Amino acid sequence: MSEAAVATPDLAAMDTVFVKELVKQWRAQDMHGTWEGKSDFDLIEPYIVDKVKRKEIPMVGDPDPETIWRLELFYNAIGLTIERETGCMVSPMIKMSHEGFGRIILMAGRLIVVNKMLRDVHRYGYDNLNKLADEGAKAVAAGVAMIEKFPEVAKY
Repeated sequence: MSEAAVATPDLAAMDTVFVKELVKQWRAQDMHGTWEGKSDFDLIEPYIVDKVKRKEIPMVGDPDPETIWRLELFYNAIGLTIERETGCMVSPMIKMSHEGFGRIILMAGRLIVVNKMLRDVHRYGYDNLNKLADEGAKAVAAGVAMIEKFPEVAKY
């Protein structure tokens, strides 16, 4: 991605419900006001891993704690967005090996509303902001659809 593309994010993607929730998740982590001067895009920019950046990351590697934290915040934002749309409390559960392979699920009641296999977490990221917003919105839509299909299980 060129520096111009990083400097001028797609404002339509920044204005989506999911991306707004993701930014809220990041802002909630700033207990000491360190990020107050940062723009919303600057906070979520680490999720943007274009082809050039991805080539710099080795094919095999262990995920660092910051990458795992970004992954957790991403799925927390999905869960909270689902929660706001459905009124059902959504909880994340992650099981991952030290090598970056595993699974994340989001549960509402006894219902698994999102089920995602994880692999190569050390290379986690999206080509651009639109792809980030689209993937988040797609997971939210799938979770909401699952709750609407099985509401009695989700509310139990």
